[in-house]
Amino acid sequence: MPEAVISITGASGALYAERLVRALSEADWDILLIVTREGSINLELELGVTSEDLAKLPGVSLEDNDNLAARSASGSAKIDYYVVCPASGTTISKIAAGISDNLVTRSALVALKERRPLIVVPRESPYATVHLENMTKLSQWGVVVLPASPGFYNSPTSIEDLVDFVVARILDQMHVEHSLGRRWTGEEVQ
Repeated sequence: MPEAVISITGASGALYAERLVRALSEADWDILLIVTREGSINLELELGVTSEDLAKLPGVSLEDNDNLAARSASGSAKIDYYVVCPASGTTISKIAAGISDNLVTRSALVALKERRPLIVVPRESPYATVHLENMTKLSQWGVVVLPASPGFYNSPTSIEDLVDFVVARILDQMHVEHSLGRRWTGEEVQ
């Protein structure tokens, strides 16, 4: 089975992470889930769920953010993708500075050192210059910076449609087949 580390940090946007974890679980992926203290607060505040609730989904294993000896902290663990969603400005800054003081940042740095795909999904607005500089640095290192910026050309009618737009872009980056939303065909404008 393909395997991904999904890290949820303290930026608002827990719904993106929850939808991504569900979509990967439904696609039979194994998921190592890491949730920061602030990510846990947002899961509860925004969705009324806990990280333990997400860990009940098929294929999901919860790793302790304080455990730097966890599987996702090792380059010898063959993990296919690493996603930080939502990615707080603090987490992005730590990754860009090479700080691995918790499992979220350590696993992201493992992805960088092992040259494995890393996707960060910032959900800040507006961005401070330091955020932009750090995202530029990560992008120059091959990290996919995929802001949680939903499009409107599909005529969304619900929050779920907006969330699915962003999650579909993440799944596309991970080469996961999905049916979230419609793809642009070029026939839309005549």
